[in-house]
Amino acid sequence: MAQDLQYDKMIERALRGVVRDALAQAARDGLPGDHHFYVSFATREPGVQIPTSLLARFPEQMSIVLQHQFWDLEVGPEAFSVRLSFQHRPERLVIPFAAIKGFADPSVNFSLEFASPVTAPAEATTEPAENPALPTPIAATPKPEKPETAEKAEKPAGEVVALDAFRKR
Repeated sequence: MAQDLQYDKMIERALRGVVRDALAQAARDGLPGDHHFYVSFATREPGVQIPTSLLARFPEQMSIVLQHQFWDLEVGPEAFSVRLSFQHRPERLVIPFAAIKGFADPSVNFSLEFASPVTAPAEATTEPAENPALPTPIAATPKPEKPETAEKAEKPAGEVVALDAFRKR
C-alpha cells in the first residue's frame, strides 16, 4: 500500500529552507538596509547549544534578534550558529533549523510561524561542542556597529504564515 505524500512536512521543510537561505545571505553579504531578523526557537530541542544561564532564563523558548550586534554567523545545512552579546558578554548559540518556531524580518513585513519543532524536545546542550550540522560556514558577517540585546524580541507586526493553514482539518 502506498504511503501518504505528507505535503505538510514538505511545506515545512521548504519554509525552513527559506529561513536557511535568508540567514546564509546575511552571513555572506551582511544585512542590507533596515533588514533584521527575529528568530524564536525551542531551547530544549536536540542540537540546541546555549549557555546554561540562558537556558535557566528561557527553559522552553527564546527569541533572538539579528540586527546590529552579532558576530560569526555561520549557516550549515541543518543548523546555524551566531555569537551574540548577553549582559555585555559574548556567547555562541547553535540553533538547528528544526528547533525554529518563528522567523520574521519586520523591515519587509515578512514572518513565518512553525506549529512545533520537527522532533520531540530533549535537553539542550550548554557546553560548546563540534557540531556536524555546521560542517563549513558559508561566510561570516562583518562586525556590526550598534549594540542590540537579543533576549526580549517583540513579536513583529505583519501577516504570519502558519503551517496549519496548509494542513487538512
